[in-house]
Amino acid sequence: MLSEFDLIQNYFVKQLITDSRIAMGIGDDCALLQPTPGMQLAISSDMLVSGRHFFADADPHMLGHKCLAVNLSDLAAMGAQPLAFTLALSLPEANPKWLSGFSRGMFQLAQQHGCYLIGGDTTKGPLNICITIFGEIPPGQALRRDAAQVGDDIWISGDLGDARLALAGYWNDIKLEQADHQQAALRMHMPTPRNALGVALRGIAHAALDISDGLAGDLGHILERSDVGAIMEIDLLPAGLILQRQSRELRRQFTLTGGDDYELCFTAPEEKRDAVMAAGAHTSTPVSRVGKIVEGKGLTVLDQHMQPLQMDIQTFDHFKTP
Repeated sequence: MLSEFDLIQNYFVKQLITDSRIAMGIGDDCALLQPTPGMQLAISSDMLVSGRHFFADADPHMLGHKCLAVNLSDLAAMGAQPLAFTLALSLPEANPKWLSGFSRGMFQLAQQHGCYLIGGDTTKGPLNICITIFGEIPPGQALRRDAAQVGDDIWISGDLGDARLALAGYWNDIKLEQADHQQAALRMHMPTPRNALGVALRGIAHAALDISDGLAGDLGHILERSDVGAIMEIDLLPAGLILQRQSRELRRQFTLTGGDDYELCFTAPEEKRDAVMAAGAHTSTPVSRVGKIVEGKGLTVLDQHMQPLQMDIQTFDHFKTP
């Protein structure tokens, strides 16, 4: 039976830290960070709970990837460069096979983004994963939710809806071919955080956030914080490869209200359109212009005839969604 300290040593003390901004990593009561002079720290926490955010039998390698990806996505939404993270992990048992897969998936993604595990905690209990992540950003360059301006274009990175389609397949709400379901499920289990794009959008975009609970609801946070409204053409929303083959009704529903996409939604002035496209090309990230920030309140969704579309818009809420 693994002890707590054997568990940490065997599975989580894996990275050779060569970054001078990390003065001390795992091994003491606290980690020590020495941020680059003149930079601000961007800090975010996300908790993933078994049965709420992922299936209890989720593949541990994919789960290790996802738990870090959703935190990296928060940094991307602010335009922050990843630096380090902590991991608080509650486990029903110290299962070596599970720990090996989980830590491998997490560290593979961490290495891609130059992000280091510097501490945390482990305990026995229901499966629960909480990561706190740290990044750096120059003062005044954060992409904030309260910075959208009337006249801004609304942009989306990547595509939307395949993760929600995969969930519908798991719930047997829709029948998918096995290969299609597997491909869509990769978007659900292993999202791609858009950190390079977020950094490239500094000085170009006004406001941004990442899409975790569904585009309509998440964009609503920008509109509320910025005290503006928005008009969006629903058929301009970029659907995922598998969702593209479904009915128009399903495409509209899942691109607008589906969750777990972890793409960026951001606003930028019209005169920055070429710069946005260049940022997307430079970071190999597709970007789509889907709407406009306007005076007023709330989101107006337009159909193919540019008429307001009446839809039941319900996005994920931790305390309301079953």
